[in-house]
Amino acid sequence: MADPSSSLSSSKDELIHVMKRLGTYLALKMSNLFSISLQKLDPRSVGAIAGLAVAIIFTYRLIRSPAVPPRRQPKRQTPTTSSSAINTQSNPTLMPSGVCSSSEDLRAQNVVDEFFQPVKPMLGQIVRQKLSEGRKVTCRVLGVILEESSPEEMQKQATVKSSVLDVLLEITKFCDLYLMERVIDDESEKNVLLALENAGIFTSGGLVKDKVLFCSTENGRTSFVRQLEPDWHIDTNPEIVSQLARFIKYQLLVSPIRPERTAANVFSSPSLEHFFGCV
Repeated sequence: MADPSSSLSSSKDELIHVMKRLGTYLALKMSNLFSISLQKLDPRSVGAIAGLAVAIIFTYRLIRSPAVPPRRQPKRQTPTTSSSAINTQSNPTLMPSGVCSSSEDLRAQNVVDEFFQPVKPMLGQIVRQKLSEGRKVTCRVLGVILEESSPEEMQKQATVKSSVLDVLLEITKFCDLYLMERVIDDESEKNVLLALENAGIFTSGGLVKDKVLFCSTENGRTSFVRQLEPDWHIDTNPEIVSQLARFIKYQLLVSPIRPERTAANVFSSPSLEHFFGCV
């Protein structure tokens, strides 16, 4: 597209050239007229001379007056969906400044949101908070740490739940942990100790084999708990939990069914890992 200022300058030069030629022609005519004797002038000749004079004055003023550049009218942009989408995709640099600024504001807002996003607490922090800074914990093995749920099953094998390992290791970092279980024979004890060892509880955590206690009756587990006087006891038997409620500060009953009535210091959860929010 031609520059409006250059086209305006060329038009002005052309007009000046035409006016110069007209001035030359008028000067020639004036000289011819003034050579005529004043006695021979008639009214028609006088009118012609006056018209020429007016034409010369008007031409002179037209040339001397500054040219006013024409006002540029803004172009109306008609919204076109297909063409605008193609142009935006083909040349991203031609995007409107408003779109660019809004996208920059959006990116800045995302950075701010990520920066101020609440930090998820670590598992160790959750364990300490849930246990209320308790330093000693006793825990039953069957149904809490092992997949098996009866002493008869442990006679054949013992399998540690993979989902409970992280929680168990975190508890051993902050607490003095004791595991206990009722067994039928010595083979069951070996299976339990072997399962715990294969899971890395004795090597990765602070648990030692001497803190894994075995008894032959349910009352024996109750006696272990009362002698150790833990801050927390974890069990699956509602009767034992109810008996210990008067002596133990906090207890966790692991059961798929939530009991209707429990003491104020007794909590319930479907599993140990669920209680600490790992499920």
